[in-house]
Amino acid sequence: MTNQREPVARRIAVAAAPADADLLEEVRSRADALALRGWVRLTDDGTLCLHAEGPAEALDHLDAALRSLPGVESVDASPAAVEGHEQFAIRGIPAGVFVVQEHQATAHHFDLRLEVDGVMRSWAVPKGPSMDPTVKRLALQVEDHALAHNSFEGPTGHGAVIVWDRGDYEQGGRVPWPEALERGHAVFVLHGEKLHGGFALQRTRGGEKPQWLLIKRRDEYARRGSDVVAERPESVQSGSTLEALLGPG
Repeated sequence: MTNQREPVARRIAVAAAPADADLLEEVRSRADALALRGWVRLTDDGTLCLHAEGPAEALDHLDAALRSLPGVESVDASPAAVEGHEQFAIRGIPAGVFVVQEHQATAHHFDLRLEVDGVMRSWAVPKGPSMDPTVKRLALQVEDHALAHNSFEGPTGHGAVIVWDRGDYEQGGRVPWPEALERGHAVFVLHGEKLHGGFALQRTRGGEKPQWLLIKRRDEYARRGSDVVAERPESVQSGSTLEALLGPG
């Protein structure tokens, strides 16, 4: 017999007029009051899309609450996989651009850069990003870079650089950026050519050389057992690979 308190998940589409920021906050507040976890976002067609997880009884209460909101025309729900969210948040808040540059210098690594307040906050990820949520990648915080550096690619005096991935990203969670980074736990959603969906940066050590973990969230884009670095070695800017730029020897 299924334990009624075990978390289950549903994807819920809400058609409402008008669907705006106030309605997003109302939905978040209702879900939060029921101790549910997940997210809500406004899609391009004006539909509210929710991912909610928690006890089935609480999800039933949320469904009823959504139907009672002013302007709601329909509510359609379907079962989904539990993603393990820590809170209920509003998604779809643009945060800027991101880039991942593969870099051969003294040591081979990938540089993850996120636009924050007009600069690119940067982390060196020795093994590169992963789309496997069971994999935790060490990420060493390094100096900020200018946005103009995002398109840099080619040989360097110590090796070479390619633009391995790039795109836009949005903040996740309820703590706004850059406060989330200062607190040491930042959730974000990448819209790249290779990297998609939710990620988290978790600081594990502070000081002059902060250490973080880069972790893929459990969502529809997660791929257990995958190795996106090996599968997609090419630059999204030129199509070249780091190995080709380095040449023989």
